[in-house]
Amino acid sequence: MISWLLIGAAAFIAGWGNVFFVGTAQANQQASATVLSIGDGDTIRLQHGQQRITVRLACIDAPEMAQAPYGAEARSYLQSHLRLGSSVTLRPQTVDRYGRTVAEVIGGVNINLALVEDGMAFAYRKYLGQCDAKEYLDAEFRASRSRYGVWQVPGGITRPWDFRCRRSPPPRSGGNS
Repeated sequence: MISWLLIGAAAFIAGWGNVFFVGTAQANQQASATVLSIGDGDTIRLQHGQQRITVRLACIDAPEMAQAPYGAEARSYLQSHLRLGSSVTLRPQTVDRYGRTVAEVIGGVNINLALVEDGMAFAYRKYLGQCDAKEYLDAEFRASRSRYGVWQVPGGITRPWDFRCRRSPPPRSGGNS
């Protein structure tokens, strides 16, 4: 009973568009959807039945669009591997604070893992808990050794999570934020 209350509360907070996926993530099931658009290197929009949902690719962090040229390259990579109108399978994990379904996306191959393998994204160590961490870290190692994508720069480019921290304004002093 408590778990269903938590699922319902999370669905309400996240937005009704992802209610199905909150429940699915809890059940570790898969779902099919159709690609509507590519947002950036780790965000896509899908149609699942009557629902339009935004999906944040799990386990990875792609360069931000402002990290030229790597952000645009990651987006182009997704566009070439997930054609508009194509069918994909989702392995939902959770719903993030922005109401996006966080999932591994399978479109012939695990696109999340392929992005890392081809140097278009990093394994997101902070969020590897529901993924095969070894598989993602091994893929990143192979990409770095081969100097693919973000690894063309020795040691790789600034990690997207660090880039976002540096760009965000400092917290205001005083009061609750």
